[in-house]
Amino acid sequence: MTEMVYGSVPVRDGEPILPKWWRTVDKWSMSCILILFGIGLLLGLAASPPLAAKNGFEPFHYVQRQAFFGGLALTAMLITSMLSQIIVRRLAVVGFVAAFIALILLPFFGTDFGKGATRWYSLGFASVQPSEFLKPGFIVVAAWMMAASQDIGGPPGRLWSFILAVTIVLILAMQPDFGQAALILFGWGVMYFVAGAPMTLLLAIAGLVVVGGMVAYNNSEHFARRIDGFLSTDVDPTTQLGYASNAIREGGFFGVGVGEGEVKWSLPDAHTDFIIAVAAEEYGLILVLCIIAVYTSIIVRSLLRLMRERDPFIRLAGTGLACMFAVQAMINMGVAVRLLPAKGMTLPFVSYGGSSLIAGGIAVGMLLAFTRTRPQGEIGDLLRGRK
Repeated sequence: MTEMVYGSVPVRDGEPILPKWWRTVDKWSMSCILILFGIGLLLGLAASPPLAAKNGFEPFHYVQRQAFFGGLALTAMLITSMLSQIIVRRLAVVGFVAAFIALILLPFFGTDFGKGATRWYSLGFASVQPSEFLKPGFIVVAAWMMAASQDIGGPPGRLWSFILAVTIVLILAMQPDFGQAALILFGWGVMYFVAGAPMTLLLAIAGLVVVGGMVAYNNSEHFARRIDGFLSTDVDPTTQLGYASNAIREGGFFGVGVGEGEVKWSLPDAHTDFIIAVAAEEYGLILVLCIIAVYTSIIVRSLLRLMRERDPFIRLAGTGLACMFAVQAMINMGVAVRLLPAKGMTLPFVSYGGSSLIAGGIAVGMLLAFTRTRPQGEIGDLLRGRK
């Protein structure tokens, strides 16, 4: 009877945290994250020396930093995945408020590091990008609002989450950071769809996005330049897109060989935004397909687990985190193969970047916490009228 009501996972009162966590966490997804991080270090060994030489550092300076930040990210992931969903929600709210305030103060205290967009705080020994930490916090906060709106007499959480999303998108667009703005809007849209939004409303929002893109194109030189470069039939071989496209063609199926690639000497962002070009050139299509397969495994397993979840907050938050993780990877690889305009977005757990790695570790830790096996019935029981 207990299993019929609460599911097949028994309740063990007083069970220590670590054994309980190990028994309930999705070990396959966690292993896939470790594989991605290992691939990132492998590619960093190829991409780091040219950049380090240009900046006067030791050959593997950036690999060492990536290993350090990656260690922090994996630690954050493991600790966050051990927390209960209530504690995760509370910490996410605090983190979101802090990141939102930091985002507002960027125009006054931030820097652009010569890239034309004020997105970072310089700490001297490192830099912090608030938008990276804002994303997972926003997803959890928006999911909480939407879930609360489903309660009888609950607040208008969907409206509040929409206002919050639009506010963040406008702030990001002013930096400008249209890539992160698109991720925020996409994450909100996915959760809103899962929460039962009417299709007509989603289509109306999509129309507003198109109008917003046209306004940005006409008023932002930064945005217009990237769109024009994407739409142009001719690719300048001396641009980052030109170097990346040529590297992918040269790599072919098996690659040119470990350490034999040339694109890392030409691309200033070979270790970050265009790391997939280094992978394609030196290791070929085989490694690229393996990377795609690893990302796909994480997303599919997470969504399958969330489909059985009865708690609307966990279902919404987990879906938003999983889809945002997937789309960020898709955007990064899509830019490298010229399927999308350049957006300056890292490949999760593979690209170099302290803020991206640590924020990604927190986000995946939240996802692992939400997809842990809990004593509950199947979501189908609700559809059949069972409690």
